[in-house]
Amino acid sequence: QPIFIMRGKFSGFLLVPQIIFIVLYGVFVQYDVQAGPRNASDTTSSEHFDKLYPMFQDVHVMIFIGFGFLMTFLRRYGFGSVGFNFMLAAFVIQWTILIRGCLDLEDIKDGKININLETFLNADFACGAVLISFGAVLGVLGPIQLIVMAILEVVFYSVNEFVIAHKFQISDIGGSMVIHTFGAYFGLAVSLVHWRPELKDAHPKEESVYHSDLFAMIGTLFLWLYWPSFNGAPAAGTIIGERAVINTLFSLAAAGVSAFAMSSIVDKSGKISMVHVQNATLAGGVAAGAVANLKIGPLGATLLGSSSGILSVLGYAYITPAILQHMNIHDTCGVHNLHGMPGVLSGVAAVIIAKATSPTTQQANLQLAGLAVTLGISIIGGLLTGLVLKAPFLGSVKHQDLFDDRPYWNV
Repeated sequence: QPIFIMRGKFSGFLLVPQIIFIVLYGVFVQYDVQAGPRNASDTTSSEHFDKLYPMFQDVHVMIFIGFGFLMTFLRRYGFGSVGFNFMLAAFVIQWTILIRGCLDLEDIKDGKININLETFLNADFACGAVLISFGAVLGVLGPIQLIVMAILEVVFYSVNEFVIAHKFQISDIGGSMVIHTFGAYFGLAVSLVHWRPELKDAHPKEESVYHSDLFAMIGTLFLWLYWPSFNGAPAAGTIIGERAVINTLFSLAAAGVSAFAMSSIVDKSGKISMVHVQNATLAGGVAAGAVANLKIGPLGATLLGSSSGILSVLGYAYITPAILQHMNIHDTCGVHNLHGMPGVLSGVAAVIIAKATSPTTQQANLQLAGLAVTLGISIIGGLLTGLVLKAPFLGSVKHQDLFDDRPYWNV
């Protein structure tokens, strides 16, 4: 049965969409006229490309190395963490460009989707949302279920982005709502549908060892170092982009310090937890996202970062166990603490700043509506996707195979 699932179904669920991608890209996708040379001898360079490409590569590293290695803490699921992260990201990049084109979020001309480097940056952001959701169900869903989840989530993600970013025109340069809040609560909703009673007690394979936690720290450090590019890339080469980078740096530094301090406080022995260091130190990047381009100053950025680091540690110490015991939501990577709550905190901060700086309440109301719509679409979309993933032919994971590479990888 595992051979049939992997060689037959799994391969089909990847190759059939890939063939469809090839056809659709051949018919409906073309280079933006400003995205490349007009002929073989034209070597002129786009100034926008030169400014955007370094930050795009930073984001690219975050998606493939940062997110991938951050999830390698499970002692028997390292291949799945990095490998399925790689697979999903490569798949989602192609799928997102087509879906965003259908929703007219890309440059449409003559019935074709015009692509440039910014197209791929936006696709990477969609990858971020999907990989956050992946973290919530890490080791619980099989590879076919993950592919189907990604296919459906990109649709819901793109609809949400179209509504709150393009219709409401909210302030969210770093995607705290569009990416982090959406990805976290979408994944938690899927996890709720796929609850199984044996997850309430600690699974013997759902634990780390010394070297697996060390590998996870590689992901943390890559994410921490490159997060300013994640928040600043949409405005690369502008004063707004520089401000977003500076605010994010302040917020990340403050989150790092507060996370170390709180980790020692919440531990009964006063020691530092690697779970907190791997995750809560990054909360400042999420919390800065919706307001990174605004004039919040060093005071606002450090205050926001410190608050997010403290909130994230408290989430790991108290909130995650509570939602597991009382709400039957299993969150493998704690995405609620790193992405969900700091994302909501950033959204609320954007509402407060809009109220304080705008002569009318219109922008504040739009920010609040954007946060509400994001929560609504992510939770409803996650619940519906979770129900679809219960289909028997998608190959659910048996209890003895949870958090284990062996059913799917040569180990």
